[in-house]
Amino acid sequence: MLEIQGLKKYFEVGGGLFKKPKISRAVDDVSFFIEEGETLGLVGESGCGKTTCGKTILKLYEPNGGKIIFKGKDITNLNRGEMRKYRREMSIIYQDPFGSLDPRMNVGGIISEPMEVHNLYSKSEREDMVIETMEKVGLTPEQMNRYPHEFSGGQRQRIGIARALAVDPDFIVADEPVSALDVSIQAQILNLMQDLQGEFGFTYLFITHDLSVIKHICDRIAVMYVGKIVELAEKSEFFGNPLHPYTEALLSAVPVPNPSFKREEIILKGDVPSTTDPPSGCRFHPRCPIAREICSHEEPTFVDKGNMHFAACHFR
Repeated sequence: MLEIQGLKKYFEVGGGLFKKPKISRAVDDVSFFIEEGETLGLVGESGCGKTTCGKTILKLYEPNGGKIIFKGKDITNLNRGEMRKYRREMSIIYQDPFGSLDPRMNVGGIISEPMEVHNLYSKSEREDMVIETMEKVGLTPEQMNRYPHEFSGGQRQRIGIARALAVDPDFIVADEPVSALDVSIQAQILNLMQDLQGEFGFTYLFITHDLSVIKHICDRIAVMYVGKIVELAEKSEFFGNPLHPYTEALLSAVPVPNPSFKREEIILKGDVPSTTDPPSGCRFHPRCPIAREICSHEEPTFVDKGNMHFAACHFR
């Protein structure tokens, strides 16, 4: 479905009349693929570049380098007009279920707008499709004329999912779709997304910082740190045999609902480096418990360590 090769997205930060701006390497040489019908989880701390990666794949941000190959077609350098036909096949669910909805539009208008943009269906057919889409995500036709502020957080996220489904896409970027919701509502939304995937065969890139959510919904998991992918593996391999020290630290911080279970928590020293001034060599080496001299000046290669388990570490 999707292949990413050496993707880069840089931003200019700061600067002024007499000051040269710095370059933030938000996504820096990222590569992975997603099979049709699977869910790839992209996980990491805030600011690591997860959301930027997702938006660059959809070309909401123009990449600075690399390739985006969608269904065998290189879409990296397509202009807005050429991208238009691919917009129907690629969609996004945003993190904020309130801020991402236009407060001046009712639910019917929010869901039908993508259909209008892509000239799908007649006016009467659109109303029928809006009702059908609302019912798919657990909303009722009677709610069609209400506005976003009249709904709960979970219901607003259902509206966001319905909007993403309105153009019948094949690939959906889910950008932390449950992070702003209560835990009980999170489970409902995750189950809804899995049910929709089972029914319609969607392919997801699921972006989150919550590893317990990742374990529930994803088939494979990629870990991102300061703009780079440091580990990528199938779910059981990822949780059963983590290779990268950063992954081990993330997993050690996941709560286990068993008071008798004892696990050593790995406390990382220091703060996450800035993407405007990343460390030389391995970007994780200033915080890594197993770092050696080579790590400070030689960047590890992201390679298959066996069983399609990729990692970027000199000593694992």
